[in-house]
Amino acid sequence: MLANVWMNASKLAEMVRTQGLVYKKGKFSAIEDAQLRTAIENFRVAKSMTDNDIANLIFTKDRGRGEAFWQEVTSSVHLRPITAVYHHVRRLWHPMRGQGKWVPAEDDSLREAVAYLGQQWEKISERVGRSASDCRDRWRNHLEGQDLRKSGHWTKEEEEELTRIVTELTVLQGKEMDSEIFWGSVSHRMGGRRGRQQCRIKWTDSLCTQIKNEGSKPRWSQLDAYILVHKIDSLKVNDDSEIDWKKLPDEHWNIWSAHTLQRRWLTMKRSVKGYEDMSHGELMDILRTKKATTPPPQNAPRSRTQKQPRSAETIVDSDPEEEEELGSSAVQRTQSAPA
Repeated sequence: MLANVWMNASKLAEMVRTQGLVYKKGKFSAIEDAQLRTAIENFRVAKSMTDNDIANLIFTKDRGRGEAFWQEVTSSVHLRPITAVYHHVRRLWHPMRGQGKWVPAEDDSLREAVAYLGQQWEKISERVGRSASDCRDRWRNHLEGQDLRKSGHWTKEEEEELTRIVTELTVLQGKEMDSEIFWGSVSHRMGGRRGRQQCRIKWTDSLCTQIKNEGSKPRWSQLDAYILVHKIDSLKVNDDSEIDWKKLPDEHWNIWSAHTLQRRWLTMKRSVKGYEDMSHGELMDILRTKKATTPPPQNAPRSRTQKQPRSAETIVDSDPEEEEELGSSAVQRTQSAPA
C-alpha cells in the first residue's frame, strides 16, 4: 500500500489510528539514499532512458506520467510512503540543491517574491533561483517576522510563556510533554517574538529537561556518555544516519532531548582522531572500548592523586552547543499494528 497509494500526512495518521498502518517518517538515512539512487539507476537502465529523461520524469508536473517509476523507486526503501519518497527524491535531484549560504541580495529577492506570490514555493523558487524547500525553510526559519523577532537571552517571562503554551498543547490535552508540536503555532502564539526553531530548541534542550530534573538544570555526565555509547552500539546500525534519536531515552534515562543526544554523539565522534575515514563499526569499536567500564556515580569522591584524562566525556562537556538540525527516522505504529 505505501508504495502504491498517495496519502498526505493526515491520511497516514488516520490509517495508523484506524488500521494499524506502520510507516517511517523523518530524515532519510544515508543507506536509504543509496537504495533510492540504485533503484533510480536500475529503472533508467531497464527503460533505456538517459539522465535527462530521468530528470524530466522526476520533475514533471504530471505526476501520473511517472506512476510506475515512483512505485518502483518507493519499493526499494522499507516502510516509506510514496509521497515522502516523491518529495525527498525531488529535493535530492534538484539542480538548485546545495547552493550554500544565503546572501543579502537573495534574502531581498525572497522577501519580494513572498510579498507578491504568498507562499507558492515552486513559483518563488523560479524567481529566487533556489529550490522550493530552501526558499520555504529560509523564510520560515529566518526571515518571517524578522522585524519582531528577538535573539539572545530569554527572559524569565518568555520562558514562563513558552512553558504555558507547550503545556496547553500537550499535557492539558492528555499528551506527554515530549509529544511532537507544530512549532510554527507556538511561535505565532508568542507573537512572533521568537521563531519556531528558537522555541523548539529552548523547550527541548532547556526547559523540558529542567522540568524533568525537578526544576534544576541537568549536567551531562560521564555516566550519560557511557549510556549513550552503549545504547547506540545496541542498535547495530550501519551508519548513524539510521539512528532514531527520539527512541533512545527510556523510563530510567529520559532527561535529554533527541536533539541533545544527537549533538553529544557528534561531539564524541569528532573526538576520535581520523573519524572522517572510519566506518560506523570502526568508530563504535573505539568508543565502546573507551566506555567499557561503568563510571562511578557523580557524587562519588575522586582521588586527588588520580589525573583526569581528557576523554570523550570531558570533550563533550567543553564543546559549545552548535545548533544542528535533528533528523530522525521515527516509525509510526500502534499496538495493534500487523507484523
